Amino acid sequence: MALGTSMIIRLEMDKKQVTFGEVAAAISDAGGDVVAIDVIHASPESTTRDLTVNLPETVRESILKSVGELSGVKVVNVSDRTFLAHLGGKIEVQPKFPVKNREDLSHVYTPGVAKVCMAIHEDKQKAFSLTIKRNMIAVVSDGTAVLGLGDIGPEAAMPVMEGKAMLFKQLGGVDAFPICLDTKDTEEIINAIKWMAPSFGGINLEDIASPRCFEIERRLTEELDIPVFHDDQHGTAVVVLAGLLNALRIVDKPLESAKIVLLGVGAAGSACIKMLLSAGAHNVIAVDQCGALVKGEEYPHDMWNWIAEHTNPHQERGGLTEVIQGADVFIGVSRPGLLTVEHIKTMAEDRIVFAMANPNPEIEPELAEPHVRVLATGRSDYPNQINNVLCFPGIFRGALDCRARVINEEMKVAAAKAIASVVKEDELNELYIIPGVFNEKVVEYVRRGVVEAAIRTGVARRTPPEFR
Repeated sequence: MALGTSMIIRLEMDKKQVTFGEVAAAISDAGGDVVAIDVIHASPESTTRDLTVNLPETVRESILKSVGELSGVKVVNVSDRTFLAHLGGKIEVQPKFPVKNREDLSHVYTPGVAKVCMAIHEDKQKAFSLTIKRNMIAVVSDGTAVLGLGDIGPEAAMPVMEGKAMLFKQLGGVDAFPICLDTKDTEEIINAIKWMAPSFGGINLEDIASPRCFEIERRLTEELDIPVFHDDQHGTAVVVLAGLLNALRIVDKPLESAKIVLLGVGAAGSACIKMLLSAGAHNVIAVDQCGALVKGEEYPHDMWNWIAEHTNPHQERGGLTEVIQGADVFIGVSRPGLLTVEHIKTMAEDRIVFAMANPNPEIEPELAEPHVRVLATGRSDYPNQINNVLCFPGIFRGALDCRARVINEEMKVAAAKAIASVVKEDELNELYIIPGVFNEKVVEYVRRGVVEAAIRTGVARRTPPEFR
């Protein structure tokens, strides 16, 4: 299925040479659908209209060519709604209250602000109550692993980080600010984040390539006293576990005995494996370009060596074709086209397939559906979307509310179970194993689970009133 988009085409049409019907027909024949018409100017001789057209991205140029070749038609401008939404950026900073006179100024700035500064100087923890730190996180990237686009640089990463900040605020009430660093050096990234950490209550790492992202997160977690969370790793892992817990309920298979094959041992894949093990899975097999990771072999990354040591208990060898035989679950965080119908047919009965490569999954859903019991992807145009948006607003909402020092494995597993619990027993079915991203229950369920786990494991520095 081609990805869809929309654009607005402004046309000047000479009424003596062309009719609107001819224009609409040309757009339709090229693969577009006119969904809105706005008349900008009209006279007896000509008319100027804005046409909103829904279309697959692949036919954009064909539509413009077909319309432009009509006699009496001039294409004045073409606007993409996505680009229009980004003009001037998508977020802004607003004061909580206006400064109207000298007295107001004296409270928020000099001279009154001095005593607040000294209070924080005497006790740094007061920054959590007297500054934006209590509800502010940094969304940090170096632009090296942006969506499926790869290393496109810090400037090009900004729209994604802005979008993440929007979702933090809208869904979790968390203030977030995008920071894109113009360096790929691990030590420079670590130091930059450490230097700016006093301004923030948490750090969300985003779109940083592996294996560098592992070291950056590990070091920052050790050296900072605020939570650090690499969403590409752990956000994906949390939502995968949530969906899998419910999928396994449908097929009545326990996590502890399920054979799970995971394809793609990058940042997300590694975190998924750790999360599955933390939740109680025993038979997880990791597969990458070298085949199944096996204990005793030497691999180029420390993370791969750790995974080989802790997974594949029966020491299965070979590529995906060999190890997927008899598997209960396939999880793909790799590339399109790597999973085939023939692979799926060798799995155990009541197969569960999570094909999450974006934008195109490891197998086309239409090919997989007849052969699986439960199918999930990373896309919004199919049921069971595995989307990080279900995770990060609630996790940080909970971590900030209890002033957690870290986000540990227990908090992540609690978040996954919370997301899964939003889908009630009488709602659960093959096409609904995971709640939608706009389900209002998700953030509060995740927040509660995260706070309870933080208190239970001793990393919370504050107990919210409702947990006392």
